[in-house]
Amino acid sequence: MAPGLIAAIVLLACVAFLDAPAFVAVRWGVTVLALIILVFALRGRAWWALVVTAAIAVCWNPLVTVPIPGQVWAALQIVAAALFVVMGLAVKVPRTTETPAAR
Repeated sequence: MAPGLIAAIVLLACVAFLDAPAFVAVRWGVTVLALIILVFALRGRAWWALVVTAAIAVCWNPLVTVPIPGQVWAALQIVAAALFVVMGLAVKVPRTTETPAAR
């Protein structure tokens, strides 16, 4: 749940940086957090979240940028923040019940 909430906070806090050079750092952060949640979604077998986080990781990728106009970016920031919160609440990773071997 923590990576989803952190990503949502970053997205909502950085809507003002859309045209600034600092937005590249925001894109890095969102991409990394999306990939972390992608791993959680894979382990939790939440296939819908896997697709959503992959799409967010591709759109916010700072290396190969997707040309999206500024107002659309602002709307996508809010939509992605809401999706991160939903994924943080919905994706559950099963715990392993194995006990470590005694040494």
